[in-house]
Amino acid sequence: MALSSPRRSALSGQVIAELRNQITSGEWPVGSRIPTEPELVEQLGVARNTVREAVRALAHNGLLDIRQGSGTYVVATSELAGVMHRRFAGADPCHIAELRSTLESSAARLAAERRTERDLRLLDALLERREDAWRTGYAEVFVQVDAAFHLAVVAASHNEVMSEVYADLGHLLRDWLRDDVGEELRPEYHMDHARLVEAIRAGDADTAGAEAAGYPFLCLRASAPSAPPAPSAT
Repeated sequence: MALSSPRRSALSGQVIAELRNQITSGEWPVGSRIPTEPELVEQLGVARNTVREAVRALAHNGLLDIRQGSGTYVVATSELAGVMHRRFAGADPCHIAELRSTLESSAARLAAERRTERDLRLLDALLERREDAWRTGYAEVFVQVDAAFHLAVVAASHNEVMSEVYADLGHLLRDWLRDDVGEELRPEYHMDHARLVEAIRAGDADTAGAEAAGYPFLCLRASAPSAPPAPSAT
C-alpha cells in the first residue's frame, strides 16, 4: 500500500500520524520491519530528517524498535501497548500469567452472558484452527493462533475497555506464551479449550470463568515440588 504524501505544513506531526496509521491499521503488523529511511523519504516526499524524527518519536513511544544494522521493527500497535511492553518486559512470568488468568476469567464470564451468534462462529473457527496449529508441531504457529483465540474470547465480553486493555497487553502475553510453550509442543502440556467455548455457548458464566482461569503451566512447573528420591536399592 503506497503512503499518501502529507501536506507541507506541520510535516513532522503529519509524518508521525501517517506512520502510526500504517501500524494501527495492520499494514505493518507487529514483528514486521518497516520500509527503510530512503524508501520512506521517497514514498512520503519529505526530507530525510523529517522521516528520521518521526521514526524516533514512534520508537520513543514504544511502537517501533530501531535495531542498528538490521532495520526498524514494529513492536506494538499503540502507545499504551508500547509502554506496557517496556514496563513489564522483565516482570515475573507468573505475575503475567496471573494477570492473563484474571482478565480472561472475567471476560469469559461476561462472554457467556453477552456472546452473539457471530462471536460463537468465530470462537468455533478459531478453536478448530488452534487444534490444527497444535498438530503441526510448530510452536510459533500455535502461539499466534492461541493468542487470536483468547483475544476473541475477551472480545465476546463486549466490554470495549477490557478488550482494548487485553489487546494492548497482547505482545507481552504472546512473549509469556512462547516461554510457557517452549520450542516443542509436548502432549502433556496441551489444554483443550472446547469446554470453554461450550460454556460460553450455553451461557454458563461460572463454568466459563473457571475454564478460562485454568492455572498456567509455567507457574505449575516452577512451583511444583520436586519428586522424592527413589528408595535405595540397598
